[in-house]
Parts: sequence; structure tokens; C-alpha cells
Amino acid sequence: MPLKAIAFDAYGTLFDVYSVSSLAEELFPGKGAQLATIWRDKQIEYTRLRTLCDKYADFWQVTGDALDYACAALGLELTPGSRDRLMGQYAELSAFPENAEQLLRLKDAGITLSILSNGTPWMLDQAIKASGLEGYFEHVLSVDSVKRFKTAPETYQMGPDALGCDAKEILFVSSNCWDICGATWFGYRTIWLNRYGLPLDRLGVNPHRIGSSLQDVADFAFELNT
Repeated sequence: MPLKAIAFDAYGTLFDVYSVSSLAEELFPGKGAQLATIWRDKQIEYTRLRTLCDKYADFWQVTGDALDYACAALGLELTPGSRDRLMGQYAELSAFPENAEQLLRLKDAGITLSILSNGTPWMLDQAIKASGLEGYFEHVLSVDSVKRFKTAPETYQMGPDALGCDAKEILFVSSNCWDICGATWFGYRTIWLNRYGLPLDRLGVNPHRIGSSLQDVADFAFELNT
């Protein structure tokens, strides 16, 4: 079955969630990397808890709540000004350096590109503009429309619904192994963008390919259509 489209996760996949570490280090010397890690882990934990308990709050609120927790856990005094700066930085995360070149390769090949993310529409719009990736994506899909976070099946269904094709005709790309497991279970073809050399999650399911950069994604997409 030929590949018709690609659906990218956003945070950690296209946008570097740990790029907030520099600002965090400036605000809290010696604690920046630790703060960024706890912030991210708690953010994902909150998305899962809220979905499991049917207590949806959008990703911007979840991100702020996770930041508050991370600072409290580290005993850091988070002033309103520092909080605004860190949240503002999260809204404008850095893109990974290879993104634009590889997205252009895929777009020039006639493959429909989309984003399917936990982020709110506003967050995704801000991140795309800040990273210079405007014009590459025909669809920017936010789980805010279904009020549940990945890995709920309703979130993955947004891809086939928007793209007008079967999940097996879509390549799902994420740097988060749990996201890849959910997408594979749903029926997508998948590539885990394992940027940090992490072990595979033990969930009894494997991605169709593992790579480490967007070049690996593009190469796999072309291989599927050879």
C-alpha cells in the first residue's frame, strides 16, 4: 500500500522540548537541565491522568501546571516573571536543525505533511511560526478538538479523518516511544525518531522503523514508495 501522507508529533519530534534548559539554567543556576526533565515528565504524566479520568484541561494549562510542580519539587521559587518567561520560551521552542531541509524533500515528493499533536491550536501556531516551518504542513491537528490526549484512539483517528485515507497509508512520526506504540496499535505505519538513544518501551509492540533524525524519516518514506 503506497504512502500518501505523514503525520508528525510536534513536541520532541519537530520542536526541542529541552531547549528551555538554557533559560531554566539562567533563572536557576545548576538546576536548568533537571528542571526541564521534570517539567517534561510531569507534563506527559498529567496528560495521561487527565485522559484516564476524563478530566481534560488543554495542553497549555497542563504545561503550566507541570512547570509549577517541577519548581516545587526542586524547591525553587518561581516568581510570576520567571514563570511567564519559561512559559513564553515553551511557546517558541527551537526546531531541530535538519527539519526544514527534510520537510522540503518530502513536500517536493508530493507527500502530504501534517502535524498531530497534544498542543493547542495556538501553541502549535506559535511554535511553527517561531521555528520558521510555516508552509510545510497542510493540516495541523490538535487533540483539543476531541478533548483527550494521546494515546487515546480518538486522537489518532484525527489523522485518517483529516487526510482522507486509511491509517496504513499514513506514516506516523514521533520521538516519544509511548506515542509510537499507541500509533502502531491504532494501525499507522510508524517510525520512532529516537533522538536520545533510549530503549524501546516494553509494551509488546514495535515501530516499523527506528531512526535518529528527520533524514531517516524521509529516507524511510521514500523506501515505502519505491
